[in-house]
Amino acid sequence: MQLKAILKYTFLYIGLAILTNCKEDKTTKTENKVVVSFKKEGVLHLKKADSDSIIKTLDIEIADNEYETQTGLMYRAKLESNHGMLFIFPNVQMRSFYMKNTKIPLDIIYIDENKSIVSFQKNAKPFDETSLPSEAPAQYVLEINAGLSDEWQLEVGDKVTFEVLD
Repeated sequence: MQLKAILKYTFLYIGLAILTNCKEDKTTKTENKVVVSFKKEGVLHLKKADSDSIIKTLDIEIADNEYETQTGLMYRAKLESNHGMLFIFPNVQMRSFYMKNTKIPLDIIYIDENKSIVSFQKNAKPFDETSLPSEAPAQYVLEINAGLSDEWQLEVGDKVTFEVLD
């Protein structure tokens, strides 16, 4: 009987250690529901290609490791219109995203190594696992609420700049 208790508490301890060592408490679990909150990790400016004038400034979360890029905006109940998630990849290549476990419709913006927009996937449907590929090689991907890329009149060739907060 003592062995069962020891094993039980050992697994409980390991589970808690794993949960507490995850990237700063953006994720919590309540009654089998995953709740993820926005954590500002940077600022991104969308700029017109022809004039370099700022179209919009967003607070961003950054996904730059395997876990974060695979998870993305999954499990989020909402995303504010001045928020986005910037995926930063170590190389330039054709990219493809999907909406598995993503509750909110998104615009997916593919950006090349020069930080120019190369293509869009607009109004991506929640929970849809259909591949949503880039039309050109990309190193960065920006996810924002569906419809905002049209509202802000973003076009292929427009630029982004961003700053990562410490």
